[in-house]
Amino acid sequence: MVIRTISGIVGLPILAVFLVLGGTYLKFGIFFLSVMGLFEFYRAVSKKIMPVHFFGFWATILYIIFLGVNIETEYYLAGAMVLMLCSLSFTVFMHGKINIFDVCVTVAGFFYITLMLGNIYLIRESEHGAYIVWLIFICAFCSDTGAYFTGSAIGKHKLTPVLSPKKTYEGAVGGILFTVFVAGFYGYCMYEFWHVGKENMFLLYAVLGAVGSVFAQIGDLAASSIKRYVGIKDYGKIMPGHGGVLDRFDSVLFTSPIVFIFISIGKEVIF
Repeated sequence: MVIRTISGIVGLPILAVFLVLGGTYLKFGIFFLSVMGLFEFYRAVSKKIMPVHFFGFWATILYIIFLGVNIETEYYLAGAMVLMLCSLSFTVFMHGKINIFDVCVTVAGFFYITLMLGNIYLIRESEHGAYIVWLIFICAFCSDTGAYFTGSAIGKHKLTPVLSPKKTYEGAVGGILFTVFVAGFYGYCMYEFWHVGKENMFLLYAVLGAVGSVFAQIGDLAASSIKRYVGIKDYGKIMPGHGGVLDRFDSVLFTSPIVFIFISIGKEVIF
């Protein structure tokens, strides 16, 4: 726990710097996390990096380069189809060595990691994004913190014994309530002190905190489900006490699209 805490104390300021700077700096940070996350994911599921996996890395490079550029949706769809076509072609040219499972892992890794992390940049570079982007991490980290301390204090009823033996229903509720409080307070500060948004910001952000916390916990359990399936404890060791990139950002992968969808369809209501 001490190592985990120290690692978190060191890592949070680094994360904050990239979020504050935004732009190219944030793109670089997302690119690094995406590549490391893909490496961990491919190695965990396929046991090694296979030739077909490099299409996932190339797709990541191209996606990050054009991330935020005003390009028609059709071009992104075309890129996704090219990724699928190239990956499937390997089942022909490397038949017996590459199969449909390897193709699915390649494509799924790109969508699960790169595409989800890309939402961070899209939110940060949007209107009022310098304030909104923090909601991704409030939902993810506060949910984790609230669930941990509540579960440690009063947790009795196991939530998912197979996937995560230490998680409890009490901890899950505690994580949601703590996130609701922090997100609501953050919304209040945005309106009162930074004059961003409308008067009901605290209520809207509290609701987002509740939804975000639920998905943050699902994201954590989804990552645990993958690890149980492939028989590993952690995805990596890059972050002492936390494991790999996917071990630390598994919740963020689920909260980033939630926040992105929230501000995309509810922008007029919020601002």
